[in-house]
Amino acid sequence: MIHKNEIFQIAKSLGLLPSTIEKDYVLGWILMGIQSHNSCNKSWIFKGGTCLKKCFFKQYRFSEDLDFSLKNQFHLDQMGLKIILQEIAEWIYEKSGIEIPVKNISIEFYENPQRLLSIRGKLSYLGPIMQKRRNNLPTIKLDLSIHEKICLLQEKRNIYYPYSDKPLVLPKALTYCYEEMFAEKLRALAERARPRDLYDVVFLYKNKHLVKSDSKFLQAVKEKSAFKKIPIPKLEVIKKHQQKDILISEWENMLKHQLSNLRPFDYYWRQLPLVFNWINNLFEKKKNLKI
Repeated sequence: MIHKNEIFQIAKSLGLLPSTIEKDYVLGWILMGIQSHNSCNKSWIFKGGTCLKKCFFKQYRFSEDLDFSLKNQFHLDQMGLKIILQEIAEWIYEKSGIEIPVKNISIEFYENPQRLLSIRGKLSYLGPIMQKRRNNLPTIKLDLSIHEKICLLQEKRNIYYPYSDKPLVLPKALTYCYEEMFAEKLRALAERARPRDLYDVVFLYKNKHLVKSDSKFLQAVKEKSAFKKIPIPKLEVIKKHQQKDILISEWENMLKHQLSNLRPFDYYWRQLPLVFNWINNLFEKKKNLKI
């Protein structure tokens, strides 16, 4: 395990809270633990903001949880999942010295807004900052989607790990491809309109050169929208979204602790016409359907 001074130095250089950096450090080890476990590394597909941070972009907002889509249904056993997480916790302690108390590992099965079964796990940890603390430990959430629409082939990607206790051999992570990641974020923006969704969509658009296949991206946009029973995202709908006022008011609260320099909400909002003009043009070129 790295010394707490390394956490403090990185936090100071980025102008962020040490707790944000410590959580990122622990997230990296949990991700490596999952990818090193034979029950997970071929069937847990990494996605979401932490995936973008750990596997696609070194310079990206920090994140706070781990999101996966499950390819197989054999994980639908609360005790079995808990055993897997306990084994991952033991691996992490052996390799890094980070303690994830087994007694605090929790698994919850619940219905999502579409009334589909989902799984939420919670792991607490003793990281470098406060090794002697035993109460009110910081936590990391695991979201495991069982019924998510997976449209495209997955990829094995390198894990970006910037800390000094980097293992000699890093496992690769099974992830969504860029096209599916982008489509998923676009769907999330249209559906729930949270600050991180707007940030992510604009960031992904600015790196649209990573979209290797326009047709696969459009396919994923259509299929994910249909699966959630929502229209293909439109600029006009997002502008009138019922959550827009909350999106504006929560902009800094939700993102400021994740970024060294957060631009104001208006900057990202002004980028949306460019995003949707680009998507419209892709649909028109493919003579498929227009947004």
